[in-house]
Amino acid sequence: SGKIETLSHALDFTDQQKNLLTTFFAYDADTQKRFEGFSENVISSYPFPYSVAPNFLINNQLVHVPMVIEESSVVAAASYAANFWAKNGGFQCRILGTAKIGQIFFRLSEDKLLLKSHFEEIKNRLLEAVIPVSGNMQKRGGGVFDITLKDFSEDLFDVYQLEVVFGTADSMGANYINSCLEIMAAELTRFFNEDNCFEKGDFEVIMAILSNYTPDCVVECSVETPVENLAAVDPQGNGEYFARKFVTAVQIARNDVYRATTHNKGIYNGMSAVLLATANDFRAVEAAGHAYASRDKGYRSLSKAKIENGRFKMSLKVPVAVGTVGGLTRLHPMAALSFDIMQNPDAERLMMIVAAAGLANNFAAVRSLITTGIQAGHMKMHLQNILQFENATENESQQVIAHFADKTVSYNEVKLFLANIRK
Repeated sequence: SGKIETLSHALDFTDQQKNLLTTFFAYDADTQKRFEGFSENVISSYPFPYSVAPNFLINNQLVHVPMVIEESSVVAAASYAANFWAKNGGFQCRILGTAKIGQIFFRLSEDKLLLKSHFEEIKNRLLEAVIPVSGNMQKRGGGVFDITLKDFSEDLFDVYQLEVVFGTADSMGANYINSCLEIMAAELTRFFNEDNCFEKGDFEVIMAILSNYTPDCVVECSVETPVENLAAVDPQGNGEYFARKFVTAVQIARNDVYRATTHNKGIYNGMSAVLLATANDFRAVEAAGHAYASRDKGYRSLSKAKIENGRFKMSLKVPVAVGTVGGLTRLHPMAALSFDIMQNPDAERLMMIVAAAGLANNFAAVRSLITTGIQAGHMKMHLQNILQFENATENESQQVIAHFADKTVSYNEVKLFLANIRK
């Protein structure tokens, strides 16, 4: 395209570099046009592996879970954990809430009591103002649920907030929420300009925007089994010892911020891979989760584990604001396919699937840490990448894999072994 030619000329690209951009954007004309509409200055695509972790048993229903991620061990870990838990009762999930928050910040140099005395009138005007854009959402069970006034003036001079609670049904709802908030902000401005009780010029809207922190849009996912059943995932075959060590490892992540950060990153390995596969905003969900992990006594692990009456129990409670309609969820052909693979879940079911993927990866990661170590499985998967990079033949690859079956994998050692067998 013209953009590729312009960039190539400016950066003096080689033919190989130009062809690379063209090759990865070699879709049919309609799909290419659609992709160009997703972002600005589109000159190509950046493909990621699209995988499926099979046989997740969630609330007694099997589902195959699409995952988009470049870290191969993540899909392997999710599949491993899903297979184990499918034989041990599966993942049990429940929705604790689906409310989302919007905020209107404004400055008002007036007596607080005067503002509070007019708040119900203000609230009713704002609710009435958004009826034209909120009607369809209300028919689907969503809409504006409440508006509360919050006083920030003690810490921020003359600043107040209107906190608006929304329901967005099966859509993530960012555009809907922001549209409502901007309409409300305009109506708020009209109210203060028109009402004779408030002095002119002492009011201004600072900003109106949704919050990606969604502590009331939360899903809980859990697994449990008799401790002796964990012998199947312990290399030593000792389920009770494995369970005790596992619980201790999770408790460490509940008390140490350095461990908690890596622990939670492992949870999002699974969650974000599903969010990407469905074209949901993984950045917003991750931000909400990390804020949620910090809500009580510092930053903590999002998951918990315990042994109770001879049973091992593990759970994850996490905010997950997602959509199954709107945005790119149906515009992106691979995202649409992801929903077909999962039998077209609604937003609440998708919240459960995302959380189950996070808990599965968390279980598999902690299991590796307390047994073989994280690098054994990770580097075994990474070995395939090294072999590709070194253009190893099928015969060479088999020799390398056999040689490193019981050895530590490193790029230099693999390269040296390849050089020796190529002699």
